[in-house]
Amino acid sequence: MADVTTTRIAAVQATSVFLDLEASVEKACRLIRQAAGEGARLVVFPEAFLPGYPVWVWFMPGGHTHPLRELYSELHANSVSIPGPTTEVLGAVAAECGVALAIGVNERNSESSDSTLFNTLLYMGPDGSVLGRHRKLIPTTAEKLVWGQGDGSDLEVYDLPFGRLSGLICWENYMPLARYALAAWGAQLHAAPTWDRGEPWLSTTRHVAKEGRVFVLASCQVVHKDDIPDRFSFKEKYLGAVEGWLNPGGTVIVDPDGKIVAGPAAEEETILYADVRPDQLVGPRWQIDVAGNYARPDVFELRVHRRATPGLKVVEPVADPIEDEDPAVERE
Repeated sequence: MADVTTTRIAAVQATSVFLDLEASVEKACRLIRQAAGEGARLVVFPEAFLPGYPVWVWFMPGGHTHPLRELYSELHANSVSIPGPTTEVLGAVAAECGVALAIGVNERNSESSDSTLFNTLLYMGPDGSVLGRHRKLIPTTAEKLVWGQGDGSDLEVYDLPFGRLSGLICWENYMPLARYALAAWGAQLHAAPTWDRGEPWLSTTRHVAKEGRVFVLASCQVVHKDDIPDRFSFKEKYLGAVEGWLNPGGTVIVDPDGKIVAGPAAEEETILYADVRPDQLVGPRWQIDVAGNYARPDVFELRVHRRATPGLKVVEPVADPIEDEDPAVERE
């Protein structure tokens, strides 16, 4: 168990129950309880853990419309609304265990057409509340076949009892302006849920940690071909030549000096842990604080547009408009 002067953080490497939301949530709850039993107060899950990463996008041609529609429909049927029943279940377990969560989900745009999906990082507080969500700004290449684009309205850093938590999803971590914005808002612990793996990504996690002087928890799904149920026709047709691992994982925890303190894990389901001392969240910034002593706002200026950009704005008449005032009210 962690010493009382430290906070234990956890990065989960696990396999979703492919396109089965209920079973994947149950598995997530088991893993939360397992991590909490080891003393963790923050638990980070992989990208799109609920109800699984759409692995087919990397194997199926984009012009194969009808099989892509079938898979999208099933993914949509097992995706998450925020808030909704899934957040209630996760919130109850988070509160039971007293842990904060950052978990990747496929999210419906339930505020609008309820048909588009987003690659979303969901944040839950140790009291079980929904702290917020972040929708991936740019789905990477083939991911655009499944996910829409997020906006700047949900870029945020969250105050937790033991530190300030930020997050970017997979290759968003290659966006230097996004990283800088989170640094300027005081990030100390950084969730980097991902589908990526391998040495270049490992180097990225170390750079992000060193640059921002943050702990990086890069949680990756580990997926074997056998984890895809045979009932999905794309498995035989498009994965026939694939042997073994579709993603061997690579989950890692890196400290603010860019040093790997846990992992990388490969070809197994596991939970990695690290113990964080309070001084580690501040002391390394004596040398470099990219949004403080190493910033030059007189030379470089960053503007972040955080207003939501809804696809529909309704302008309705006011019943009895006062003279010389706008006789309409805008509603989003």
